This record gives sequence, C-alpha cells and structure tokens, in this order.
Amino acid sequence: MSDDTKLEVPPRKKGLTRRQKRSLSRGIQYAVFVAVVIAFAVSADWGRLKNQFAQADIAEQMFPDVITLALKNTVLYTLSGFVVGLVLGMVIALMRLSSVGPYRWFAGVYIEIFRGLPALLIFIFIGVAVPLAFPGTEIIGGTYGKVALALGLVAAAYMAETIRAGIQAVPKGQMEAARSLGFSPARAMVSIIIPQAFRIILPPLTNELVLLFKDSSLVLFLGVTLEERELSKYGRDLASTTANSTPILVAGLCYLLVTVPLGFVVRRMETKAQEAVK
Repeated sequence: MSDDTKLEVPPRKKGLTRRQKRSLSRGIQYAVFVAVVIAFAVSADWGRLKNQFAQADIAEQMFPDVITLALKNTVLYTLSGFVVGLVLGMVIALMRLSSVGPYRWFAGVYIEIFRGLPALLIFIFIGVAVPLAFPGTEIIGGTYGKVALALGLVAAAYMAETIRAGIQAVPKGQMEAARSLGFSPARAMVSIIIPQAFRIILPPLTNELVLLFKDSSLVLFLGVTLEERELSKYGRDLASTTANSTPILVAGLCYLLVTVPLGFVVRRMETKAQEAVK
C-alpha cells in the first residue's frame, strides 16, 4: 500500500478527561467551602459570643431542673401528642380509604385544613376558642391534655396520609389471600394489612416524632405554670432572669440530645428498608 493511500490518524485531543474534570470540580468546591469556614471563623467575635452564650456558671445553675423538669415535660408533651396523632391519624386514613363517600370527604377536608394551618394557630384555638365555645368544660389532663390534643390534631393530618400510603403500598394480593382464608375485610385489614403497612411507614412516623418534639415548644401559648414549662419556655425564662443567652444554648443542646439519636434511628431504618427491597 502506497503512502498516498494510508489513512491519516487524527491527532489526539489534549485536555482533561471526564474523571479529571470531576476531581477538579470537587477540589474547587472543597476549597471554596474551607475558605468560607475560615473566613467565618476569623471574622466572628468569639469572645463576645462566649460571654453571651457560654457562661459555665449560668449553665450549672440549670441542672438538674433542665433535665428533670424541662426535658421531661417536653418528652411527655411529645409522646402524648404522638399517641393522639397516631390513633386519630389511623382513623382518618381508614376513612380516606373508605368506600363511603361522606367518610372520604370528611377525611379529605380534615387533612387539607390541618396540614394548611400553622401549628401555632391550632394551639391558640385549643387554648382560647374551645373554652369560649364550651364554657365550663375542662380538657382532661389540664395543660398536658391540651398539648396532647393540639399536637395530635396537627400530627394526625400528616400521619393519616403516611398511613394511607403505607396501606396502599401493601400488595393487593395480601387482602385477596386473607379473604380467601375466610377473613372479613375488617379483620384482614387489622391482622394482615396494617401490620405490614407499619413496617413500611416506620421511618416517616419517626420523622414525625422529631417534628412533634420541636413543635412542643408552642406550649407557651397555652399559658403554663413553672412546673409545666418545657425546654424552650424554661430557657427563655432563665435567659430573661440572667440577662444572658446561655440558657437558650443549653436548651438547644437538650433538643439535640433527643433529635440526633432519633435521626440516626430513622436513617438506619431507611437503610434496612432499602436493603430489604433489594
């Protein structure tokens, strides 16, 4: 073959490969992030922050009441609201799935209203509107009952949709198999479908528990006694008394003491659920 007939090989283009470009882009992002953190650390007045938020003597005065009183009340408010929300949410979810039209309409209206209203307005409604509408009527449990009802009404709207999605995620063949074994629709739902649905929806329900834990700070709008204060109210009262923000920081750390482990539990459950699907 003559030299004239030889195919010319195009010269190889010089430049970065796709992998090298990704590595360079990632390196630039890391460098920018580190630069921002350093700039923030250098420009902040750490001395003033320490004086306002990290006074050890003030923090010591908060113990053990911040745990035995404020944190305990916060946990009690959260758990009571979660139980009320779970029970009511289950009822609303089943009404949402019902073949009876009025049940579905009521559930739909309830979900839209309580998902659309801020939790603060629900607390004000429970604390002000209910006593006006029903004079002389006391909610069982006093402040704890009011908080449980307010948190439960808010949580139920979200839990209802979560439970409904979990029930619908269970294969329809499970209901058909239960019916073929002689189960009634109600018994099949309670014994077969709902237990499987709860295994699916445990992570989002735990997330709802974390949200309720933070929403419990709205209890101050109901008017509480010194013995009924939760973390936020307790921290704000001490911050006003001491003219220092250290109590607020300590209260925030107590929130993290609960929410961080719960967040870890949620991630573990989500990972196990994904592995089970695979």
